[in-house]
This record gives sequence, structure tokens and C-alpha cells, in this order.
Amino acid sequence: MMDKELKDIVWGYANELRLGLKAEDYDLDGEEEPTVSDWFEGVLDINWICNQDKSFKGAELLVAFGGPNIYINTVTKTVEGSWGGSSQVASYQDSIGLEDYCEELFHC
Repeated sequence: MMDKELKDIVWGYANELRLGLKAEDYDLDGEEEPTVSDWFEGVLDINWICNQDKSFKGAELLVAFGGPNIYINTVTKTVEGSWGGSSQVASYQDSIGLEDYCEELFHC
């Protein structure tokens, strides 16, 4: 059962990044649409990925740990999950502006 649960979680993150954010998944006031900033509140840790000249290349974002460990890698555009001895990887296309948001944070 662990493999299917892990696959569902990994693909859930990939689909959210690919298809966009749903207002019902966020506790927002009124008619607001969720933004990448709202999504980023769930990020637990950031590992910056830099070029040799120390310029921004991307980020590895920890979004879950303890049950499954789930990372989003903006360089490879993958969601990578592991749980026990199982692992899953799903590709995504960034439709929420995650990479741009990460680059903005990097330069702050």
C-alpha cells in the first residue's frame, strides 16, 4: 500500500504545479485566488542550487517529511518522493511561477 500512497502524493504535487492552484485548498479570505506565495507557505526547507559563479540555478524544496519525504527540484522540474524503501519521481511544468518566485527569494 505504501507504493500507491507515495505515488498519489508525488503526483498530487506534480499536478498542482502543472494544473495550477485551487482556491479550496487554501484558507483565503473572500474571492482571492491563491498565489505562489500562498503555496510557498507549506515549504519546510530550501536547498539553493547555484552555478559555479554562485548565481541562482534553482532550488530543492522540502514539502513533506517523516511519513514520505517529498522534494521539489526546480532544476530538473521533478517531484521526488521516498518512503521506506520505495521511491517515486514525477515531472512537472511550472504553471504557478515557482521557479521565478524561488529566484526572487534567492536574491533577497
